[in-house]
Amino acid sequence: MDKGISSFRDLNVYQKAYEISLEIHKSSLDFPKVEQYALADQIRRASKSICANIAEGFVKQKTSKLEFKRFLMIAIGSASEMLVWIDYCKDINYIDDETYTKWRTEYESVHKMLQAFHSRS
Repeated sequence: MDKGISSFRDLNVYQKAYEISLEIHKSSLDFPKVEQYALADQIRRASKSICANIAEGFVKQKTSKLEFKRFLMIAIGSASEMLVWIDYCKDINYIDDETYTKWRTEYESVHKMLQAFHSRS
């Protein structure tokens, strides 16, 4: 691990995932009431899961590199899951094309960053 990185908060992938997760959380609060315990809740949980798994894995790497890689794989899975939920959001018109493109691009980037990080770990 880079000497300049002392916390999961120092990781670029965490920062990027956290930033888009906040945006998704705030935006999903405007989804229809019927979706607040369905799709809106699901995207909030999946987007937060990425951040939480990066954080938990980062701490566990001190005792087990394999455990860290396992948590990174869970985060990769959640990033893939977000791509599905974003498709749903667009196709049922909860988000516009611009938001869809931005979110999709962000999660594709997070996914790639996580995969690269997993390969290097």
